[in-house]
Amino acid sequence: MRIEGSTVLVTGANRGIGRAFVSAFLARGARRVHAAARNTAALEPVVAEAPDRVVPLALDLTDPATVEAAAAAASDVTLLVNNAGTHGMGHLLDMDLGVVEDVMRTNYLGTLRVLRAFAPVVERNGGGAVANVISIGAFAGTPSLGGYPASKAALHLMTQAVRADLAPRGITVHAVFPGPVETDMFDYAVRCEPALGEFPRTSAAEVAAAVIDGLEAGEEDIFPDAFAAEIGREWRADPKALERRLMHI
Repeated sequence: MRIEGSTVLVTGANRGIGRAFVSAFLARGARRVHAAARNTAALEPVVAEAPDRVVPLALDLTDPATVEAAAAAASDVTLLVNNAGTHGMGHLLDMDLGVVEDVMRTNYLGTLRVLRAFAPVVERNGGGAVANVISIGAFAGTPSLGGYPASKAALHLMTQAVRADLAPRGITVHAVFPGPVETDMFDYAVRCEPALGEFPRTSAAEVAAAVIDGLEAGEEDIFPDAFAAEIGREWRADPKALERRLMHI
């Protein structure tokens, strides 16, 4: 996937990795970046980076009407970056089941909804790529992270499933597995579960740059930081050892 001259849509672009993606795509020569978030007012600082190239877009993964409207408004997209997501801390056996349902509804079904809406857009524009931001959490059911790992595991399998369907339509599908990243979301997770703070963190800017490198290199599975790459190697070599490593958090 060539970034220069492309038109990108980034979901969850108002902060964290999403905002870093917008900056990185601009730096790599994207023609236009549609920056999507539930609240477009939160996108004002993002748009200010390049008002002539960044377009704010209202999009809520759990609201079909906003997804359909976004696909109609951003009809020039050639690269879809599914970055938006949520989480809820707790243990599955006793946490609020509604929180678990919201995580799955957003991270898995919401991402699928966006992909279904935008795949025809990318195809009409001559093909391109989809990057689903997953997590190394997809590889093990860490108890204190509630439904988050399960939602990311489901997203991983969905990414694999649609890859074969979209290839004949000229669309490549890439799975992105970051490790801990310096974001507000991870800070919240550490406050809830201090043991998570033991893991090394990478800046959002470094992750975004590495993902773009992976997209341009055509990598199907992208591990954008050193810790993620380590986890990826362990997962391939000994999944049960990785499960034991992560289950005690």
